[in-house]
Amino acid sequence: MNFQTPNNTLEWMVFLARKYSNMFIDGTWLTLYIAVIGTILGFLLGYLIGIIEDIRINPGDGVVRTVFIKLVKGIFGAYVEVFRDTPMIVQAMIVYYGIRQFGPEITPVAAGILVTVLNTGAYMAETVRAGIGSIDQGQREGAWAMGMSPFKTMLYVVLPQAFKNIIPEMANLFLTNLKMTSVLNVIAVQELFMAAKTVGGNYYKYFESYLVIAVIYFVLCFLFNKVFILLEKKMQGKTDYALAVEYMDNL
Repeated sequence: MNFQTPNNTLEWMVFLARKYSNMFIDGTWLTLYIAVIGTILGFLLGYLIGIIEDIRINPGDGVVRTVFIKLVKGIFGAYVEVFRDTPMIVQAMIVYYGIRQFGPEITPVAAGILVTVLNTGAYMAETVRAGIGSIDQGQREGAWAMGMSPFKTMLYVVLPQAFKNIIPEMANLFLTNLKMTSVLNVIAVQELFMAAKTVGGNYYKYFESYLVIAVIYFVLCFLFNKVFILLEKKMQGKTDYALAVEYMDNL
């Protein structure tokens, strides 16, 4: 195959992938870096907000505690609504240029991670709240009856079960972040999409260049999806107890 003068789309894809392999590799690593860090930190933020949203105001609570809880819930509620109801590409522009205009200097990568964290946290907050709400109230009451504090009940009884329930949504958000990092090219983040845009401009072969990263995105998402499926099955534990039943029958 003559890589100097490609004759068709496939040859151009191979040519561009080989000639600019370092650029595509660097873009892939930066895409993974932003997606992984943004998802992990966003998950922690969402978990915190979900727990706070689950805090109940009891009739015997003081005025200060009641006002404080309502205020915190109101702030987090507004944050969740804003980031769930606006496009990530707009959030990236506002965060990056807003911080640069009114605050300290921030790099495009740092701004991209921050946007990913805030966006992920907003979606994870609702997922965690729903996951906590799915746990039977009787389990909490049973833990309280055994003398466990509300904090320990949440930490040792509710959260482990809620975490198992929200793994699928966490996996979906990570895969979404992996693909949504492409919008960060608007703030000059040199991720995979920006690499394809730059490479395509060198030979005016944008179609072939974008096909290359389409393959990369597909492989990444396919592999990570399989990993998350295995993790989910591992967390669920064994579902086949036929051997145990047969053993009991033979006793």
